Amino acid sequence: MFTKRDLLRTAALAAITVTAAKAIPANAQAKAEWPDIREAKAIAEEGFIYGLPIVMNYAVMYEYSVDKNSGQFKAPFNQIHNEARVFTYKDTAIITPNSDTPYSLLWTDLRAEPIVLSVPAVEKTRYYSVMLCDGNTFNYGYLGSRATGGEAGDYMVVGPDWKGATPPGIKKVFQSSTQFSIVAYRTQLFNAADMPNVEKVQAGYKVQPLSAYLKQPAPAAVPAIDFPKANAELVKKNFFEYLDFALQFAPAGPEETQIRAKLARIGVGAGKTFDFKDLPLTHKIEIGLGMRDGEEKVVKYLASGQKEVNGWKIGSLFGDRQFYSGDWLKRAAAAKGGIYGNDAVEAVYPLTKTLADGEVLDGSKHNYTLTFPAGQLPPVNAFWSVTMYDGKTQLLIENPINRYLINSPMLPGMKKNADGSLTLYIQNKSPDADKQANWLPAPNGEIYLVMRLYWPRPEAPSVLPVGQGTWQPPGIKRA
Repeated sequence: MFTKRDLLRTAALAAITVTAAKAIPANAQAKAEWPDIREAKAIAEEGFIYGLPIVMNYAVMYEYSVDKNSGQFKAPFNQIHNEARVFTYKDTAIITPNSDTPYSLLWTDLRAEPIVLSVPAVEKTRYYSVMLCDGNTFNYGYLGSRATGGEAGDYMVVGPDWKGATPPGIKKVFQSSTQFSIVAYRTQLFNAADMPNVEKVQAGYKVQPLSAYLKQPAPAAVPAIDFPKANAELVKKNFFEYLDFALQFAPAGPEETQIRAKLARIGVGAGKTFDFKDLPLTHKIEIGLGMRDGEEKVVKYLASGQKEVNGWKIGSLFGDRQFYSGDWLKRAAAAKGGIYGNDAVEAVYPLTKTLADGEVLDGSKHNYTLTFPAGQLPPVNAFWSVTMYDGKTQLLIENPINRYLINSPMLPGMKKNADGSLTLYIQNKSPDADKQANWLPAPNGEIYLVMRLYWPRPEAPSVLPVGQGTWQPPGIKRA
């Protein structure tokens, strides 16, 4: 019996036969450096898993800091952009965006020289964090309430090849593994009226080149780069071309030597003897199948590679280079689940698309509830939230009350049950008037829920260690 894949391969090869004279040049029949099609497929599977976060990150960088007409553009490299708002359904460049904290975003170009980040003094009652995440999606450093306290300070970010002494006045040096890096600032917002106070904090976030900080002449300008246009659809069609481009700014670490050598076999990255686009169509068909297999592994890992607790998937997916230690499948799952997530000590993300019995959450079919027993709200030093996303796109959804989440700062305006418990009403249509304050609007279709526990308490009851903690998120119930 033919499988779906056999039929796909047969159809593709039939198409190749018809167009062989045009699609495959005469010299394409015998190039010794080309791998055979089975090896090409295996490399594509592994290479897709390895490269997925890198390519996803490039697409976001392009829309945010390169293409001023992308509709998502924030600011050029080395200029900070403050959002005096939280993210809504109109923000589509990043999947599962945080809508709790107004963002300040900075894409750094570290090729010419290091940059200096300055943060203001922030009151202890207001949580804030500054996450440093490079082009490999390694979280290589933190500033903020948990990591450095609320004091003002200057910190330096350097590229992968930088060597030098720490200048006077710099509290700490952070080294990116890539030449381009994102700095994501999250500043807690208590309510809509609090936005002016958040803006005051954001105004204290400063960035400048090291030469300016030291009041010295700037180094020579670095060459301009012709960045290939990217968006979600383009990176699906030309995945390995984008990976090839991005890798030139990411020197290989010791754990990457093997996969980089394999990628060179299909014309990707340093050490290649030909370009990926020169491969015969037969190879590209197999590479497409390999990529599909790789994506299936990533999806499976997200579904089963984390611990399941009352229907919620709980895992620790984000961290630095040492955290991953070459586990590219975990890194790919982290990016697909929600790129730019925090380390577990900074935030834990229970997530679910199903009930505890595995039934898919669907707002077009059912209403749901989530009840926290009395005295058992998520144990955090900062705050917690439950955010609603479309189950297919993983984006925030448009809804009649512009409510994308319920979080702990909203508790004073919510209604508790007679026994002191708190019930959230998760449904597409508005509930009764007495339940409006606790309504989390759902899509008219599949649901994706993400819980965010910022600065989780280490002492019991705690969600830490992740998946084994003494506190567990309660299960979603069908109403």
